[in-house]
Amino acid sequence: MSDRSSTRPILMFDSGVGGLTVLREARVLMPDRRFVYVADDAAFPYGAWEEPALEGHILALFGKLLDRLQPAISVIACNTASTLVIDALREKFPGHPFVGTVPAIKPAAERTRSGLVSVLATPGTVKRQYTRDLISKWAQKCHVRLVGSDRLAGLAETYMREGFVDEEAVRAEIAPCFIERDGQRTDIVVLACTHYPFLANRMRKTAPWPVDWIDPAEAIARRAMSLLESVGELSGESEPDIAVFTSGKVDFATRRLIQGFGLTAR
Repeated sequence: MSDRSSTRPILMFDSGVGGLTVLREARVLMPDRRFVYVADDAAFPYGAWEEPALEGHILALFGKLLDRLQPAISVIACNTASTLVIDALREKFPGHPFVGTVPAIKPAAERTRSGLVSVLATPGTVKRQYTRDLISKWAQKCHVRLVGSDRLAGLAETYMREGFVDEEAVRAEIAPCFIERDGQRTDIVVLACTHYPFLANRMRKTAPWPVDWIDPAEAIARRAMSLLESVGELSGESEPDIAVFTSGKVDFATRRLIQGFGLTAR
């Protein structure tokens, strides 16, 4: 075994703390790996950015992150960032493996019985051509409703830090996902933002009828694991997993949250 201090970490990247859903699954699959979680909270929420500016921001940020942290692979645990910039990241850093996060439209199309699927995402993910291409490729026989929420990511951030959320606000945000058509009802909702699974229990509670909520976190973690195996790096002895916040500011609630995920703020 190599010493873990010499083992390059897995970089988990998100605009906020939503990517912790992916980190949680990755830890189950790769308990001996070292992780660095990067929250670009200085730029949160990404939905408020114009696309060219956001793309330039993320590319420049990754130039610094890869140089500083030297990760083995990077997981873009953010649908908004992945659908916008994953191809540009791979082009700019061709020697570095990236795992993207895209809406789980293919498994939803395979699993639906009613043929009515909703994709609950940020407005940025909803308007991307990338998302529409996934629907055209994998879900031609389904009716797919794209629902862009302006508020859910922020509600999830508040819930994760403070432990409470306005359930009526959650109800209002998810309501457009539920449609009835030709005697059928929506039976699957794709959670196309890594923040959203943290609100899954509230969504189930406020939904008008039961549906299958698809969380892609495990699939993303499995993809990362398969790439690591191809890289062939070993794990070793313990070194702390860290969290980096681009704002440089970590309040008490956030520090407590990340400690619960086994991370130390740096």
